[in-house]
Amino acid sequence: MDGTELVAAVRRGDAESVTALLEAGAASDTVTDDGLPVLCLAVAAYDAGVAQALVEGGADPDRRLPDGTTPLVRAVDGGSPTVAEAVLGREPRLRLPEVEREQLLALARHLYERGAEDELRGRVGGSGPVRQARVMDDEYYHVTQLTLGGLTVRAGHGAILTDLEWAFRILTPVDELVARAVAQCDPDHVDWSSARWVLSERRSEETWSAVAAYRHDPDPERRRFALDVLYWYLLSPSSGQNSHETETAELLVAWVTDGEDDPDVLADVLRVLSETEHRRREAVGLRHAGHRDPRVRVRVPDLLRSWDIPRPPLGAAARTALLGLAGDEDRGVRAEAGRVLTAAHDGSSEFTDVIVGLLRDPAAEVRACIAEAVADGAIRTAAVADALVALLDEDDFGTRLNAAYGLLRRDDPRTGEAIERVGPPPGAGFEHDHRLSAFWRWKWDSEDRSAVGQ
Repeated sequence: MDGTELVAAVRRGDAESVTALLEAGAASDTVTDDGLPVLCLAVAAYDAGVAQALVEGGADPDRRLPDGTTPLVRAVDGGSPTVAEAVLGREPRLRLPEVEREQLLALARHLYERGAEDELRGRVGGSGPVRQARVMDDEYYHVTQLTLGGLTVRAGHGAILTDLEWAFRILTPVDELVARAVAQCDPDHVDWSSARWVLSERRSEETWSAVAAYRHDPDPERRRFALDVLYWYLLSPSSGQNSHETETAELLVAWVTDGEDDPDVLADVLRVLSETEHRRREAVGLRHAGHRDPRVRVRVPDLLRSWDIPRPPLGAAARTALLGLAGDEDRGVRAEAGRVLTAAHDGSSEFTDVIVGLLRDPAAEVRACIAEAVADGAIRTAAVADALVALLDEDDFGTRLNAAYGLLRRDDPRTGEAIERVGPPPGAGFEHDHRLSAFWRWKWDSEDRSAVGQ
């Protein structure tokens, strides 16, 4: 195999073909016309998937290139943390000599501290406008991509530095990681996400305490980042004494009890608290049910529901609060209250009337949210079924889909007509939808019943 097919697969970004060709015997370090290995081609194209396939297939990320760099150095230089991680490979701390690890860290730190735009201008030697674009660096997080004079770089060196330090088992001071994260003021930026990930993986008492101390920081952005890290502690708890689940829940209650003056941060505290089973969740929720800011009120319903199975009836105070929130002036608050009321339905006509009212709410997003909740819910009244039928005229496909699915689950005689009125999906993403699958099964069973009856 001469490598032509591999080069072509790399150029078109076909990671599956790259893997197949390598398994068939293609040389992982095949060079292109410029004398560089195909791994450099993937790095330059910011193609993490292909880069990972090449490295896992045997491509050498530490191969010395004619200019003295390596594919790994180029990946760090390029500013994409996803590409750099793909090229870094497994166990880099064991593979790379200390001097090379230090060089990579120094490069990443230099590029981060100087800034991608200044570095790009220094290389090009031009003073023209830099073209900037926000691009997704992976499936979830974005980075700024800058282009000038035919050269392109991504401004993700803060995340790369954080990732390298963790890969080399360097315990960067918590304050430094927090500073890198909040510099972008954006939880969806790669610098924020990398710092959060590393801190959530560091389960020592010292690290947890340092993160927790930020709840007293005067900067709301730093408080918000610390809260994000604590949330990840809860999302992926470790076993034993380093889980910090109990301490985190206690901290959250103390946080709101002592007072939080920023509504955005307070709303986030309540959101994270709702992921715990703290005994004072409901009391905290009731305390904030009348908060002036809808961003806070919208987090209250989840605090008033129980995680116990079977779910116990709502207490009188929680019941009253939820019914009040279901009539809130803010549509988001109404939707969340209705969703929780549907899950906690106690069989009363009062609950049913409120839910039917929300299925007919003036705001389309409220109707959509409650239709989704009711579709899988246990409420079987005629009024709810009639409200679902009315939603089959909605413009939103998802609302019609949930309405018809709710009728199907209730064995409503209008199910066949409802399925027809849903119409075809508006695009991709519904190939494996359980509701559409239920429609096909219902139609199949109906045809079978009809055939038997003939």
